[in-house]
Amino acid sequence: MSIKSEHYVTTYLPYAKAAGERFKMDPLIILSQGAHESAWGTSGLAVNSNNFFGITAGGSPNEFWDGKIYQAQNQYKLKFRVYPTPQDSFYDFARLIASKYKSAHSVANDYKAYAQKISYSPYISESNGDNREGYRTSIINLYEKILDIAKKKALL
Repeated sequence: MSIKSEHYVTTYLPYAKAAGERFKMDPLIILSQGAHESAWGTSGLAVNSNNFFGITAGGSPNEFWDGKIYQAQNQYKLKFRVYPTPQDSFYDFARLIASKYKSAHSVANDYKAYAQKISYSPYISESNGDNREGYRTSIINLYEKILDIAKKKALL
């Protein structure tokens, strides 16, 4: 276990639990996807914009996102959501999965099935450099690592 991964799990598991309870998802799958998307909560987007899931700024503002955006300064020039708090990011992610990715949400309490469904859904964009199979295996491996950390820290 690294200090970075332990810090991420102990700091953000409460947010994942709240989002998981509200949107009927395994909180560890939420935390796993956030770890992947935010490099264990250390990415610039997570640190500066409270966006732990790389959620782009499409769609309408909602109760968790007020419409504020950040535009990436890379080759893709994507616009990302900026959240007031980490909890808003976790809620908005779970809301997005529950409302737009119903096949993944339907198996959101089976991490291996969820990883398969979300990786081969429109959530992943190969045109933005994503690799579907790499994403799937990463989510599974992160889930197992997070589960191990949570058990060792008696967080579950």
